[in-house]
Amino acid sequence: MQRIRLRYTKRGRLRFTSHRDFQRAFERALRRAEVPMAYSAGFTPHPKVSYANAAPTGTGSEAEYLEIALTEARDPDKLRELLDESLPAGLDVIEAVEVRTSGLADRLAASVWELRLDGVAPADADRAAAAFNAAGTVEVQRMTKNGVRSFDARAAVASLQSVTTHGSQADRPTDQPCAILRLVVRHVTPAVRPDDVLSGLRAVADLAPPVPAEVTRLAQGLFDEETGTVTDPLAPDREAAATEPPTAGATAAATAPE
Repeated sequence: MQRIRLRYTKRGRLRFTSHRDFQRAFERALRRAEVPMAYSAGFTPHPKVSYANAAPTGTGSEAEYLEIALTEARDPDKLRELLDESLPAGLDVIEAVEVRTSGLADRLAASVWELRLDGVAPADADRAAAAFNAAGTVEVQRMTKNGVRSFDARAAVASLQSVTTHGSQADRPTDQPCAILRLVVRHVTPAVRPDDVLSGLRAVADLAPPVPAEVTRLAQGLFDEETGTVTDPLAPDREAAATEPPTAGATAAATAPE
């Protein structure tokens, strides 16, 4: 059995697809691409696909991850191309590596988010971020299946700052101000989501964007305390592939006739 890890995106209007919608689309793509999937046992076998820490519905992402198990070896790059062609534009498979290490889920320990706040002046965003960072705790509330729950949105935030991105003005149809916040949040329990941080900004600095924020996950992986960055979770697999001899499955895929 060969295992492949994939990185995929949710872009444009596809950010509004739910995780269940993506699961259905991805399983259709597996069938279209004729991927030799391994299946679970039992009365209702399912393809062996492991999803890790999916982004909330309505948020975009450049860094979603999953793992699939195959019964026959395939070249990861060719597999990525086939799957990408079989998915709708916006759900794009942009990287595939053969599994050489364990613990992908454990390496998804933090996320980098970009929060685009149309109608908010950058100076106001700076002031709100400074107030949030200076706070010891920021209590927010979220509706859960068990009712309203209060929790601290500040402790999980490793970094929150206003940034200037090239081209941020070019794609705006009006002259209204637009602020962009960059957020690094650790994956803790209970999970702190970007909308929780936005609620915290409203609580500590009365920052309330006139339109809903456009939220995009830029990266997720291990958080490096020294540099304050989030590392690539697929790097260990690539590094292991560069130093270890090819697996039997990879050799078979490389030597198989076209």
